[in-house]
Amino acid sequence: MNDLLTYVYYSLPWLFVAALSVAAVVGFGVGMVWPRFLVYPYLCVFFWVNSTSYGNLAVFASRSIYSRGSGMLFFGVVLWYVLGAWACARVSASFQRYPSPACNLRPWFIGWLVLLAGHVAVAMASDVTLAEALAPSGFSNIVWMAPLISLVLLSFRTREQVIELTHFIMLAGLGRALFGLVRWAAFGGDPNNVYANMNAIKIRLTFFDINDSLLCTVAFAIAAVHLFQVHKFDRPKFWRAVEWMTLVCTALCVVLSYRRSAWIGFLLAFVVVMFRFPVKRRLHLTVAGLPLVGAALAYAAVRRLTQTKGAGGGLSGLVYDMQSKRFGPESHRVLELKLALADFLSRPLTGIGSWGRYNGYQYIPWQNNPDGGLFLHSGVLHIALKSGLLGLALLVGTIAAFVLFARRALRELPPELLGLGTAGVAGIAFMIPDLLVGTPFPQVRTTQMLAFCLALPYLAMAVAKLAPAPARAVPKPAAPRPHLVPA
Repeated sequence: MNDLLTYVYYSLPWLFVAALSVAAVVGFGVGMVWPRFLVYPYLCVFFWVNSTSYGNLAVFASRSIYSRGSGMLFFGVVLWYVLGAWACARVSASFQRYPSPACNLRPWFIGWLVLLAGHVAVAMASDVTLAEALAPSGFSNIVWMAPLISLVLLSFRTREQVIELTHFIMLAGLGRALFGLVRWAAFGGDPNNVYANMNAIKIRLTFFDINDSLLCTVAFAIAAVHLFQVHKFDRPKFWRAVEWMTLVCTALCVVLSYRRSAWIGFLLAFVVVMFRFPVKRRLHLTVAGLPLVGAALAYAAVRRLTQTKGAGGGLSGLVYDMQSKRFGPESHRVLELKLALADFLSRPLTGIGSWGRYNGYQYIPWQNNPDGGLFLHSGVLHIALKSGLLGLALLVGTIAAFVLFARRALRELPPELLGLGTAGVAGIAFMIPDLLVGTPFPQVRTTQMLAFCLALPYLAMAVAKLAPAPARAVPKPAAPRPHLVPA
């Protein structure tokens, strides 16, 4: 018996490799025939698996699924998965002669790839390791956004498949919101509660990770457009009920996240959704919905800020940690940005390199760790610091290209695809505060969620052009009723 156990123990690595090989072959076969079935498992990971344990007192050291495998492979296994899935979808599209959908973001992502290659070349010449040059703390995660965008565009090819994806997103957002609300009501909320655990603020929250609120916002946008747009399309009563549940639960989940960036982002997304309707309906919905959302946000803000040391009254209380006092030390948030800005100005064209650390980061409490100086709380300044004006120009160009396309797409999309296209734009609008004062680019989950939002308007537009909606049957005019004519 002991010998048998020994043989089993030593054969486990080989069995794992064999099982992995079989799974790869099966996955390749599925991806060649139904590439979208490789997309759904990938989205499930990013929709439902948390990416941070910050603020959780029960966690001392852990490796996330998003960083698993990055030690040997430079990048996480999930990113290699999306690259393999893209390769399957690309080959499948070639065999089936499916044209690659138009996307004006491709030249900009090629520019990001060239810029990263330049940084890698300089790093290797400067005795900087390849792992440091390609680390997520630089801007390599932006390059990895391109495979997901292309994968989504190549995998969903018909109107029915895109509507299926729309339903999947809405159900995923509703499920995540219900999970967060039940946990908030009955089980103390998210254990990653930095406010209660580290700042002694007695509140429970649904989700600390901004990406969960992003998913809720995307689902909210789909439900709102489907329910309130002028041009209705036929759908079962079940989906109408799901849309109403999604509308209420996702909005409540974002409010109870108690994150200022989520609140402001949700209001921006709300504006994007409202502009999809005519002026009269927009006014009605704003009058009906904005007071409810505003009252809920005001109540949550008062409840949090009244317990926060240093937060004053009024709107200025929302940015209490970015305001320096009249006397005493500088705010750590402001000091962090000033130190990074000084290093950017010293090398404005190329930045300090994707592997660089800004000087003086030791003075910032949350930078006192092995990753200190590699990131800062501003996505825009992070790109400027690491890649200089070259990277900043690429960032502005990428955003401008998306905005120009999205404006045209949202005017032309048919009713059944308008919700999906609007959801992508609303998701990007939601992330504007995090882009300005957060840390989006060093995070794998955040950048992949951003890539998914970027892809949605392009996907909706591509399917609308390739598979136009069937023409509605025009009812024949009723025959005139016979009547007597006097002689």
